[in-house]
Amino acid sequence: MNDIKYLFAYTIPLMTFVAISFNGIFTYATPIYAFIIIPLLEVVLKDYNKVYTETEKEKRLMNRIFDRLLYLNIPFVFFLLTYGFWVLETTLLTPVERGGIVLSLGILLATNAINVAHELGHRSAQWERTLSKLLLMPCLYMHFYLEHNFGHHKNVATPEDPATSKKNQSVYSFWITSIFKQYQNSWKIQDSILKKGKHSFISFKNDMFWYSLFQMCYLGLCFLFFGISGLLIAMAVGILSFIFLETINYVEHYGLVRKKLPSGRYERVQTHHSWNSNHIIGRIVLYELTRHSDHHFKASKKYQILENKKESPQLPFGYPTSILLSLIPPLWFSLMNPRIPSLNT
Repeated sequence: MNDIKYLFAYTIPLMTFVAISFNGIFTYATPIYAFIIIPLLEVVLKDYNKVYTETEKEKRLMNRIFDRLLYLNIPFVFFLLTYGFWVLETTLLTPVERGGIVLSLGILLATNAINVAHELGHRSAQWERTLSKLLLMPCLYMHFYLEHNFGHHKNVATPEDPATSKKNQSVYSFWITSIFKQYQNSWKIQDSILKKGKHSFISFKNDMFWYSLFQMCYLGLCFLFFGISGLLIAMAVGILSFIFLETINYVEHYGLVRKKLPSGRYERVQTHHSWNSNHIIGRIVLYELTRHSDHHFKASKKYQILENKKESPQLPFGYPTSILLSLIPPLWFSLMNPRIPSLNT
């Protein structure tokens, strides 16, 4: 029964439904919930630090409810997107109200689309990886699958990884470098995969071409059903979602580095190469993404058995609060720089 807590991940879609369905301040229900209510709850509620036995891990891996909780996000996300676009196109709203709905939809995609896609993208089953890419489509970030799995996890905490933020780099600078370099890296990774398979760059095996086509088709459907404003809204919501993703990337890896060995290779990824957060609400809303150190130590580990590694550097706050603090660089630097482990400085 304790695992019913993961139903809490659906509170973001619920708040997004409220934002779309009501007017006035309610259109900001999702950002208010995510960045005010959740941080307050994390101050009040005690962190939970369960260590699973091998038997418990096996039982949790065999329990299909954890997978079904992920899959259910797909109809929720696409229903709320369609509902939101329809309301924005058919209802008389003030610019402020429209902004609230667009922001709410962006947060929805960041949490229940990109984050769930991240989890499914690490699965071994091809159909689950396909679901991952489906969720990334409205985020306009399908290349994330390639770069994250074949680039970020290999190069994390090194200068070769654009998704690792450097010490004293502002989040605004990071948005630019990470977004553009990750996209560039995705094409390089795709080219390398094609060459290994002895396929031409102009090939049906070039997934980057398919990602571009599917995303254009998605935007084309938004234009067909909701007009030019619907197209612009879809683009705005997608951009917001991956900006939230990159802000989370910024927080997860800020200032951490792997040592270069005499051989010229980098040391193996360890649990101290990512920031960890055990704040309970952020954990369950994001399907344990905040236990990021354990995830990077073993990327194939499913969310229900990720653990809090005490040897990992710990964020002083949960993800929502950390995101807000990162938007004020001097405050972020003063808070985080002293916490960077000495072996990284």
